[in-house]
Amino acid sequence: MSSVSGMPGAVAGTDADIRSILTRYTRVALVGASAKPERPSHGVMGFLLRHGFSVTPVNPGLAGQSVHGQTVVGTLDEAAPLEIVDIFRAPEQVGPVVADAIRLGARVVWMQLGVVNKEAADAARAAGIAVVMDRCPAIEWPRLGLRRA
Repeated sequence: MSSVSGMPGAVAGTDADIRSILTRYTRVALVGASAKPERPSHGVMGFLLRHGFSVTPVNPGLAGQSVHGQTVVGTLDEAAPLEIVDIFRAPEQVGPVVADAIRLGARVVWMQLGVVNKEAADAARAAGIAVVMDRCPAIEWPRLGLRRA
């Protein structure tokens, strides 16, 4: 697999790739944000905020509300400028999110645990965007022993 730091559009599958993404970028648009504490997106958002990431929650059903003290926006356009687009959506709903991420110039498309969409990943990589699938930054960060400088 190609290194994320050396090649845009790489498959981010190695520990070095994940480490590069999580230490290089800090601005996250979290698509599928939830105000419900029992939902994984809620917990991951809190984790990211506690570890120095700037997170914009994206959920049209919650637009204007607050999650973890951050104002929820209704569209990815409202979360721009983008670095990482972290997707908590069903795999069949990922395509339009990735299309928006490409259009808005995201650097990374991160599909959460259980979220795998090869076609969307291929489109993102073809546009020069690094792709992570079926992983969670809240698991990868401690697993890799990462710390914010």
